[in-house]
Amino acid sequence: MIVIGLTGSIGMGKTTTAKLFAEEGVPVLDSDEVVHTLYRAEAVGLIETAFPGTTVSGAVDRQKLGEVLRENPANFGKLEAIVHPLVRQKQEAFLAKAREEARQFALLDIPLLFETGAGERVDKIVVVSCAPDIQRQRVLSRPGMTEEKFEMILARQMPDAEKRQRADFVIDTGNGVEAARDQVRGILQRLAAGSGHGENNA
Repeated sequence: MIVIGLTGSIGMGKTTTAKLFAEEGVPVLDSDEVVHTLYRAEAVGLIETAFPGTTVSGAVDRQKLGEVLRENPANFGKLEAIVHPLVRQKQEAFLAKAREEARQFALLDIPLLFETGAGERVDKIVVVSCAPDIQRQRVLSRPGMTEEKFEMILARQMPDAEKRQRADFVIDTGNGVEAARDQVRGILQRLAAGSGHGENNA
């Protein structure tokens, strides 16, 4: 089984691209969704202990947690030390199930794949990318997003150019969904045919 790691900076179209892989029959685990689930389950007590007052009615209040993180960016590391091991457990269980089902591929959608060293746990890395102006437009159109928040998120992410350089495959999402779908299919065909390294083609 080939484990694909999908990543990309905020607003690059990663969620949409993950859906395109799923539509081609690839089992996909969305790490953001895993975190959302953990914030209502296993992570709640641990986060309340580390950041008192950030949970409400047995769930993490993302807004309150976000305020704590903005006040002191060093808290990001503290939070990641709690959340990342839990996410990794879920990823390993997902991959074990995909292997049991004799899947040809399985995809882990990991926003901070390079930043957290998760690239060592996948066989091929796909990076989604688009022009910076398209990225900015997408992100700032999100509810509750501000320039300040956007810049803070970007500061924690590896620059797009470096991600593209490290990728086995790059998907350009700037030309619409169908163009991205064609690129997804092309990548799966090349991997199925056993081509060792992708065409870093964006």
